[in-house]
Amino acid sequence: MKEKISLTFSETALTDLERLLEYYKEQGSPDAGKRVVSQILAKAEKLTTHPEMGRAVPEFGLDRLRELIDPPFRIIYLREKGKVRIVRVWRSERLLGQEAIQHD
Repeated sequence: MKEKISLTFSETALTDLERLLEYYKEQGSPDAGKRVVSQILAKAEKLTTHPEMGRAVPEFGLDRLRELIDPPFRIIYLREKGKVRIVRVWRSERLLGQEAIQHD
């Protein structure tokens, strides 16, 4: 059996999730926001057993910087030996720039 990989979130990724909750709350649908964030977290959790399931982020072409597409969101993560770090959660139509993936 494969060893389970650790999963962490950068401050920017946590802020992205908080902003999603705020947006849905402002739209009068806080429960929908909670469902969306729960769905994103469940998808991210799958990386602990399948870190290769995402693809390389096309804007960068680096094998260790990967993404899961969970329409309409992109879950951007760094894959390293024994760990995965979620660095951003963005709308899928947004392109990433270098500043977007600075992780803490």
